[in-house]
Amino acid sequence: MAIAIDRIDHLVLTVFDIDRTVDFYRKVLGMQPVVFGEGRHALAFGRQKLNLHQAGREFEPKALKPVPGAIDLCFISATPLEEVIAHLHACGVVVAEGPVEKTGALGPMTSVYFRDPDGNLVEVSNYPR
Repeated sequence: MAIAIDRIDHLVLTVFDIDRTVDFYRKVLGMQPVVFGEGRHALAFGRQKLNLHQAGREFEPKALKPVPGAIDLCFISATPLEEVIAHLHACGVVVAEGPVEKTGALGPMTSVYFRDPDGNLVEVSNYPR
């Protein structure tokens, strides 16, 4: 029997400063801060979320070697990349690369790359309309 996976529900980001991370993802990517459980923090978007773990104070179970800045994330946006780039500049975010042509899960897409406060590589992409 094969397991049928539908989608990713959440990922965990290990971060140096939860408040700084929440502010960045809220301001730059429009994610909604969520507090759940016993004071845990997450960032919700669409049908997914990013759970946040404070470096050195992670929740169990956790990755074998959780460290800030160790993940590359790719988000698909309906906002045209020209507008995404203008918004990044307005937020003081430096574009590391892009727009560039890439291949995503559904085929060709165009991407722009930047880093979050922990150094994680963040990619925002558009699929052709």
